[in-house]
Amino acid sequence: MALKPVASLLLFLNFYMYVIVAAIGGWAINVAINRGFIIGPELALPAHFTPVYFPIGNFATGFFVVFALIAGTIGAASAIAGFNHIRFWNYDSLQPAASSAVTAWLLTLLAMG
Repeated sequence: MALKPVASLLLFLNFYMYVIVAAIGGWAINVAINRGFIIGPELALPAHFTPVYFPIGNFATGFFVVFALIAGTIGAASAIAGFNHIRFWNYDSLQPAASSAVTAWLLTLLAMG
């Protein structure tokens, strides 16, 4: 059957897409940590303090970045389960791969807003 090479190609593309999403999410969190607020000598928090404060974007950016980072890690883990399924290619390996893929897909939809 010619289905295994096509599935392998799509799985590699999917894995690298989730790695790129996780890398961009990690970069955005690093920017938020580096450019976040600095408490002055009076030790007072800013008026609009939120633990998910991002100096880039609007108020929803922090939540979307966190959801994208979670979706990227779960998606990469589901791709690893997919590699396991392609290696064994039986019904017992299909169930964990499919369930983790659906979870990663739903988290990706959540991260897209």
